[in-house]
Amino acid sequence: MTELKRITKAGFINFKRGGSVSMVAVIVVIITLSVITAIILLQAVFLFSLNVIRDKVDVRIYITKNTPEDKIMFLKSSLEKLPEVAEVSYMSAEDNLADFRLRHASDYPTIAALDELNDNPLLATFGVKAREISQYETIANFLKSNNASLMVGSVSVVDHTNYYNNKLVMDRLNTIISGAQRLGFLITVILIIISIIVTFNTIKLTIFIAKEEIGVMRLVGASKMYVRGPFMIEGVIYGIVATIVTLILFLPITIWLGRNMTDFLGLNIYNYYISNFFQIFAIILLSGIILGGISSFLAVRKYLNK
Repeated sequence: MTELKRITKAGFINFKRGGSVSMVAVIVVIITLSVITAIILLQAVFLFSLNVIRDKVDVRIYITKNTPEDKIMFLKSSLEKLPEVAEVSYMSAEDNLADFRLRHASDYPTIAALDELNDNPLLATFGVKAREISQYETIANFLKSNNASLMVGSVSVVDHTNYYNNKLVMDRLNTIISGAQRLGFLITVILIIISIIVTFNTIKLTIFIAKEEIGVMRLVGASKMYVRGPFMIEGVIYGIVATIVTLILFLPITIWLGRNMTDFLGLNIYNYYISNFFQIFAIILLSGIILGGISSFLAVRKYLNK
């Protein structure tokens, strides 16, 4: 315990004594943590955009006219049991007609033509949302394979679906989303690796300045842990200080983004930052401590092995 106190005290002394060198190391860690924070926020915007796209995609199942209610409810319960299905919504023929009239209220010829009809030309529909865009084909195949159980006499409950009309668009959208996810992951990994390398080399420079001190400590019989410990504590301090500064810097940035870029991004970055502050704080603090501590551990190893 006494040795731990001495190592911790020596780490703080090294940090204070480092002056401008410590300041440079902290700035580099701030840049690294800023990259990580920016990646977290960009991923939030990206995931929000993907969810908006997914919410706009669905499959419409059109129900044959005069289908008994029990058959309609059987189809609904069958769809809801599918693991690929996230949500099933039902609109009667009357609901669809009312919605059609509302959407075309300013289109007088269309409404006039509709009024001339003695019967409702629209069908009842199910709106089916899958958990993933790639799963709509499974739902369409389910309707095909279970057609026999969805019959009323010789007539199928399902008049038609719009899946095959929209299949090309869905396949392209699924390809774009998958590609964007892979590209986003690759860019994230590359940026983090570059940031870690820059941070490691900066901390290595601060330890290089103290190489003679390390040599003297080894000559007088100091253990490797006693030599390495203060530098690791110093690295952890870099991480903690950089975390606090980074989080403070991103507060006005997210406020500005929230006020001016919400319509463009689709997500209020400031609200996301505040509502997820403790998770972001934990990620950044842990990243800063690991970055500073491990970089110091590895950088000082060279002088301990001499």
